[in-house]
Amino acid sequence: MTANNLINVKAWIDARPVSSFQWRVLVLCLIIIMFDGYDAAVMGFIAPALIDHWGISRSAMGPILGAAMFGVALGALIAGPLSDRYGRKRVILLSVLIFSAFSLTCAWAGSPTQMALMRFIAGLGLGAVMPNCVTLLSEYMPERRKGVMITLMFSGFNIGSGLGGFIAAGLLSHYHWPAVLIFGGALPLLMLPLIGWLLPESALNLVVRKAPRAQIAALLNRMGGNFTSEHAFILNSPGVKRKSTIAELFRHGFARGTIILWLTYFMGLFVIYLLNGWLPTIMRSGGISLEQAAIIAGLFQLGGPVGGIIVGALMDKLRAKWVIGVVYFIGCACLVTQGLAGLSGVALGVIIFITGMCINGAQNGLQVYSPAYYPTEIRATGVSWMHGIGRTGAILSSSLGGVLMGAFPGQSAIFFVLALPALFAAVSIVLHRNVQLDMKIKGAGLSEIPALSQSLNNRQA
Repeated sequence: MTANNLINVKAWIDARPVSSFQWRVLVLCLIIIMFDGYDAAVMGFIAPALIDHWGISRSAMGPILGAAMFGVALGALIAGPLSDRYGRKRVILLSVLIFSAFSLTCAWAGSPTQMALMRFIAGLGLGAVMPNCVTLLSEYMPERRKGVMITLMFSGFNIGSGLGGFIAAGLLSHYHWPAVLIFGGALPLLMLPLIGWLLPESALNLVVRKAPRAQIAALLNRMGGNFTSEHAFILNSPGVKRKSTIAELFRHGFARGTIILWLTYFMGLFVIYLLNGWLPTIMRSGGISLEQAAIIAGLFQLGGPVGGIIVGALMDKLRAKWVIGVVYFIGCACLVTQGLAGLSGVALGVIIFITGMCINGAQNGLQVYSPAYYPTEIRATGVSWMHGIGRTGAILSSSLGGVLMGAFPGQSAIFFVLALPALFAAVSIVLHRNVQLDMKIKGAGLSEIPALSQSLNNRQA
């Protein structure tokens, strides 16, 4: 085997411009995440209608919203190791099938208990989709463009959630609440065969799983390569044991960063999901109509794509932890402003949009930060466990939303309460110091990230 026939796949991807094939991967992942975002937010849009339909209290609605979050957390924890072992594409397609099918069946739920059960199963799929799409795209994009590309893809979640508010408002004005669920379940089911045909497997993961050379060569050739089965494809990675991927998250110097990622993601999701699930109800308590409340909730989500792209671009040029931390802090300031001023009308829409831009944008930035933190062998596990453990913040906020609204009945108090976890998220990521960790990663041979010595401080420090 000559040196010319030995190909470092990650270095090859990093050295080339982004091809049309890679853009296709981005678009497909963005579409999948849009479906995910719609389904994740859909219960918040119809929660007031369900409360009226079943004659239940706000606190009784909490377990229904929280059931999906339990499923999401469990799905993420399970899917990461499966993806590292069996491939990203298989797990993504199965996940889309699960969440879309059971979202569809929710439309015929006859009781709160049935709805909670169906939402739990749908949550298993939702939890697996997001981290695996992030992982797949991160392994297709060159390091110099990864910040913008991943946050652009992840903005699909906010687009799906935001458009969901307007779609829900339109459907609720003509139909009953099941129509909102039917729309969110049927569309991804109809598109699943097309997605399965077009979506590729990760080339890096195929190398790790020792796939046939011809299969890897064919995939790289679609990105502009000229390889055959005579070439050998490698990755330079630290000595990671794939049979114990969860334990590996706490070895090789990854432990401190892993815990920081979990804490930061937890706090961000606490804010986002409480607003996703309860913002329409909070607005309704202030005398706003159901349709207007859904639009306000949609504005919170639609701010996310703008914030995500800005954060991603800044992370490609500046110190990543400072970009994420400062944007979280601005979101915290917006929550405090709404709590103090009690804005309404256009001003309310503007401050909610900016809040969504900052909180969702910073959260999107973690999608760039986390895949770059782990080697290919454990990347899906690292990202998925950040999602899974962090999702407990979503579980608590969804389940405790009604309780918090009862304890703090005024709209202003809720915004003050939410400002605290936003502030903690900002502080936790900024205080993360990983100078020693960077040295350990370099020593372990993480040269699968080209120009690592130049970019580590910008992307992770």
